[in-house]
Amino acid sequence: MNITEPRRSKTALTVRAVVIGGLLAGAAWQPVIRQAIAESPAPPIPETEAIVKRIGFGISRITLHAKAAKRLDIQTAEIREDDSGRRIAPFSSIIYDLDGDAWVYAVTAPLTYVREAVVIEHVSRDRVYLSDGPSAGTQVVTVGVPELYGTEVGVNGE
Repeated sequence: MNITEPRRSKTALTVRAVVIGGLLAGAAWQPVIRQAIAESPAPPIPETEAIVKRIGFGISRITLHAKAAKRLDIQTAEIREDDSGRRIAPFSSIIYDLDGDAWVYAVTAPLTYVREAVVIEHVSRDRVYLSDGPSAGTQVVTVGVPELYGTEVGVNGE
């Protein structure tokens, strides 16, 4: 061995052999990869899960794609009136915002929802008696309410 020539360890030689072998193996697969890409169908067109359109100060109209509504298992019920004319909503339709205000998501068209403010008179079991809010006969979301709220305001609250 020449004194001026640097020493090469077995480890360095092994690493070089593995790297070179990997490059050669990768090169051998290039025609197969190119052929697979050429034969694959066109990439899928991305679909929007929901369209959120601002319609007022802090209020948006949410239109869900049919698959998204099915995945969320969106269910609705009707606000009704009792014998004394008080409006009753299902307890599961109510959501509270960060300020403590109560809301429901009213169905305005197929797969389309708008958050509407409600004033709760009192709660009895699974019913909420309203002193203000949507009229009797309005369909409101009872399953999927938090998901709609997250869609409207953004998961991180933006």
